[in-house]
Amino acid sequence: MTTPEPNSTLPKALDTSRPNVARAYNYLLGGKDHFPADREMAERILAIYPATRPMVRENRRFLVRALDYVLAQAISGYIDLGAGLPTRPAVHDVVRRYDNTAPVLYVDNDPVVVNHLWALACSADNHVDAIAADLAQPASVLAKVRDTGAIDLAEPVCLILAMVLHFLDADAARELVAAYVDDLAPGSHVIITVGAGDPAIGEQITRTYNAATLHNHSREDVLSFFTGLNLVDPGLTDARAWQPGWRTPAPFFDRAGRVLAGVAVKP
Repeated sequence: MTTPEPNSTLPKALDTSRPNVARAYNYLLGGKDHFPADREMAERILAIYPATRPMVRENRRFLVRALDYVLAQAISGYIDLGAGLPTRPAVHDVVRRYDNTAPVLYVDNDPVVVNHLWALACSADNHVDAIAADLAQPASVLAKVRDTGAIDLAEPVCLILAMVLHFLDADAARELVAAYVDDLAPGSHVIITVGAGDPAIGEQITRTYNAATLHNHSREDVLSFFTGLNLVDPGLTDARAWQPGWRTPAPFFDRAGRVLAGVAVKP
């Protein structure tokens, strides 16, 4: 892959007066790429449910474990949909522990995010690229993936949908995952995480979160996003409890909010 030029769609005047999904998440992760509106919204969420911050960190730790598992399989490339602002360890950081040349494609519809990814990730690794595209348009995204020439979708790949499907209603999320999976080769792996909460907490958070529309999916909803795929043991579980190959989830204390996480294979 060649190092891309900065994204020409970067807005001339960045609107920092409204909260932004990627920046608010970056704040919750302890990052530095955020503004007062992002911090204010995140702090309102934390006031409702302080465990939100541990949840986003648990999601990151799960993703590292999931990638460690997938990297031991016959996977030719990695596609991170709705990647968000760069954080450590990023997907390509984990991949590089085992494979120095596997292509990693980040996809995001936020031009600021894409420019950050290009500057901080792609510029240092010729096998990492960032694509400006809306993950809600699978045909367009997959066409752009093919256009890079970096990933052969006829070979097994790893598709990552981490903490993005709660921005879609359940029907739309099911259709979205199915549209991507239809284009993947057998043996491809799909990693999904979704923030969820008990109804009382979930309703408060969805009302307060104003960077985008948020949906509080049930476990049954999230399980349906894996339709047509074979879940890797221990199946769909709290991100804290997922260990590859375990027949049952690892022990953890229950609470009102959680990140539901799973890894699955296309048969």
